[in-house]
Amino acid sequence: MNSEYTKWVACWGNATSIRNQTDCIYAKDLTLRYPLRMVFDGCALRLHFSNLTGTEPVRFYANIARSVTDKEIDPDTVKQVTVKGTACIVLEPEEEAVSDEIGFAVTAGEMLSVSLFMEGYNQMNAGVLITGPLSKGYYSYGNFMNDKELPLDLTRKTNWFYFLNTVDILTEEKNHALICYGDSITAQSWPDYLTIRAWEEGYRNVSIIRRAVSGTRILRQYDNITYAAYGLKGETRFPIEMNTAGADAVLIQHGINDIIHPVGTDVNPFRPWSDLPTAEEMEEGFTRIYIDYARKLGMKVWGGTLIPIYGWRTYEPFREDLKNSFNDWLRTTDLLDGCVDFDKAVRDPEHTPAFAEGYDSGDHLHPSEEGYKAMAYAVDSELLK
Repeated sequence: MNSEYTKWVACWGNATSIRNQTDCIYAKDLTLRYPLRMVFDGCALRLHFSNLTGTEPVRFYANIARSVTDKEIDPDTVKQVTVKGTACIVLEPEEEAVSDEIGFAVTAGEMLSVSLFMEGYNQMNAGVLITGPLSKGYYSYGNFMNDKELPLDLTRKTNWFYFLNTVDILTEEKNHALICYGDSITAQSWPDYLTIRAWEEGYRNVSIIRRAVSGTRILRQYDNITYAAYGLKGETRFPIEMNTAGADAVLIQHGINDIIHPVGTDVNPFRPWSDLPTAEEMEEGFTRIYIDYARKLGMKVWGGTLIPIYGWRTYEPFREDLKNSFNDWLRTTDLLDGCVDFDKAVRDPEHTPAFAEGYDSGDHLHPSEEGYKAMAYAVDSELLK
């Protein structure tokens, strides 16, 4: 083992949340393959698995290998993954597990693939939907986890990442992780573009770990089967997701769903007006749930302003006022180490409630790919150093 490699650092990661509450989703004898970009040199790996939001045990096998293409691996490099010495990994409901240490020489910049074979019927309820140029996955019907190439006629792409939660690498002391925490905005492309930017600009000792779940709020969560995958509230999510090896800073862009979801029980019985927070309640929750907890871990904490919502289906001027008040607090509070002004980076300077031309995906809530690139380049380089 290389004596220079003494520190475990997360080099890839996502959150785990509810895949579906509206019905039970099962898969039988399914192979999942996830190509992952490594950003550090290292000599060993650990894989984190999660059935956090599952209600039944899941059973699978896992391996890791060097990638040839997104779907292809080099079979000569396959390493079996075990948990407590056992190749058959069983996760009980709400259980998470860390693999045994895997000796594996890694070079920064290369791609590795993690393959899972879900043996028999398994409930597919613990996962997360993410997108971006570095976020690709595949599934195949049958057991192909050790095969070089997934069969074309039995394979499809997926952006759902099931059960695989984080990959740690044993690496140099200088390396560290930056957590990007949020909702669907962060579950989409900007953290991938930030990873690419950091690499291109020579910030080679930082990994970008995405902890993001679509639809989530700081202060509330939906515990009913009307909603498919709106996930856990901040108070539940944050302590779990901050358990990240080598992380010394977190950038939090969260809160827009607290503002846009409540519509009144006459419109939706699960979205009462009482769920609409004041700006002060959002600030208190952000401070207590996020800032105070991260400080206890010794982490630096940056906020990210909420981005435009003009034209979104529940847009109203009072929501715009609430968003702006919360953003002003993020920009000016001395409780944070800094603020990334995502709002300013993507808004129309002539009509600030709206996205700038070319930066709106079309739904008036989520940016376009160009908008996500602008968000990535708005991040202060201090966070990448």
